[in-house]
Amino acid sequence: MKTAHHHIRVSDFEIGNDLPFVLFAGPCVIEGEDFSLKVAEDIRDIAARAGVPLVFKSSFDKANRTSVDGFRGPGLEEGLRILQRVKDEVGVPIITDVHTPEQAVPVAEVADILQTPAFLCRQTDFITEVAKAGKPVNVKKGQFLAPWDMPHVLEKAKSTGNADIMLCDRGTSFGYNNLVSDFRSLMVMAETGAPVVYDVTHSVQQPGGLGGATGGNREYVPGLSRAAVAIGVAAVFMEVHPDPDHAKSDGPNSVALADLEGLLMTLKGIDDLVKQKN
Repeated sequence: MKTAHHHIRVSDFEIGNDLPFVLFAGPCVIEGEDFSLKVAEDIRDIAARAGVPLVFKSSFDKANRTSVDGFRGPGLEEGLRILQRVKDEVGVPIITDVHTPEQAVPVAEVADILQTPAFLCRQTDFITEVAKAGKPVNVKKGQFLAPWDMPHVLEKAKSTGNADIMLCDRGTSFGYNNLVSDFRSLMVMAETGAPVVYDVTHSVQQPGGLGGATGGNREYVPGLSRAAVAIGVAAVFMEVHPDPDHAKSDGPNSVALADLEGLLMTLKGIDDLVKQKN
């Protein structure tokens, strides 16, 4: 039986497993207003040249940093003000993380897509409150959860009446301080019909692997993203930074802005081949 793929409308494009892939990209955390505007402009122009629709990603708060000393971002109010400026002036839709049920409604006033952190995917009240805000939701699969457990999470979210739910893989716990990508996961989750997102930069994290911070192996990003697109996904999520070695969050697993265009061109070619869009 053929799966009916659900399509989600965002801005002037649609997101679906059988449609050309969409890029969710930006710096892990908002590091400042001018910085966010400039990086959003650069990614917008690169994505346009590659012919890939873009949703800009950046977080106003990183609520699950390894260490209490980790940079968390500007906070809800200031972060949303900056994201609104990016949306208005750069002309790109926005995806950002929601960390508590109370944040869902204010974030939904600015963001085009709400994202739920992987660690919170089993928190029923949290998932339903975010879905109730009425915007599309990208639900990250917990590192600790099997992909065939995600339909239950999807049903929780859809029980609110919001049908626009995406499921996102960001790697699976593989012993301590390590994640592995099981590409069956993308296929299993696609059987639900929900758009499936592959978060490649978080999949190469080494959680807590630097002692007081999370490490990562960004050299694996091109290969893993090519593999995911070859399987067929609705969107690829990646954190992109002009200077990953000096990023305030997730630098070890971020893509350098200078490397983005070549990678996107390759992914676009694979996507067109897999989805037969010649």
